[in-house]
Amino acid sequence: MTLAIPQNKFEVEKRSLKIGPYDVCSVPTGLFGLDGGAMFGTVPKVLWEKTNPTDDKNRIQMEARGLLLKSPGCNVLIDTGNGADFVAKYGDKLGNKFAEMYGMDQAGPSLMKSLNSHGLKAEDIHHVIITHFHFDHAGGGVTEQGGKLVPTFPNATYWAQKGNLEVATHPNLREKASYYAANFQPLIDAGVLKLLDGPTENFIPGISCVISNGHTQSQQIIKVTDGQNTLMYCADMVPTSTHVKIPWLMGYDLQPLVLMEEKTKHLGEAADGKWFLFFEHDPYCDAALIERNGHDFSVQKRFWL
Repeated sequence: MTLAIPQNKFEVEKRSLKIGPYDVCSVPTGLFGLDGGAMFGTVPKVLWEKTNPTDDKNRIQMEARGLLLKSPGCNVLIDTGNGADFVAKYGDKLGNKFAEMYGMDQAGPSLMKSLNSHGLKAEDIHHVIITHFHFDHAGGGVTEQGGKLVPTFPNATYWAQKGNLEVATHPNLREKASYYAANFQPLIDAGVLKLLDGPTENFIPGISCVISNGHTQSQQIIKVTDGQNTLMYCADMVPTSTHVKIPWLMGYDLQPLVLMEEKTKHLGEAADGKWFLFFEHDPYCDAALIERNGHDFSVQKRFWL
């Protein structure tokens, strides 16, 4: 899938960011496409297509973007993208269907290419945080090796929410096409998966999580702070910068009214505290600062990190 990113729709500033001991680094893992109507739910196309043009299949361009927190003694990766071993993980039929249906761009950025650009190999990652086990967030955490699926990062502890693993293990009919055992069972088998049970402070130094249930059950939203600078990794609570508006939700979200309450609370904290929001799926920017706009929110400034 090739979509032209609209030029000059947004002003995006390039900047570096350090929080505590961590250099904050964007990790693009690959472009793909999702149906624009599904991504914006009840928002009319005449509004969202101004900034998110579609292809002939009504797909908009999306990024699967992880976040690297890099320090001399501890490298933390948040989410791992779609991964590349579609056929090995899902079988010939489904694996090839994935690449075709979602317009996977396998010639562009990848998880390992991006980590290599920051001077890191898979062995250098100490912690991997999975916000939730949907395939576009957890797919890169497992890879094929010698005909067997194994953790991509052999020296890492993987962190996930107990409640989300339960949903992934027994998915409802609505989410069955997003949760696959190939993305979590190898982690369980290898003994590297550590489960959190609800909001947790400093489970890694400087890193905490809150829970969002609007998109899927027990999605963990990651907060990184040193008391002066704070970043919130929004995952699918706010997938792109255009989704900061409270009513702009995805058709994929299981509990829209719950999600609107969660966005009101967490984005209010971010606006008032001048937190950076990091967007997993926005192809046009990595992060943004937001501000209150009446009873809603709007983007103040966008960044590439």
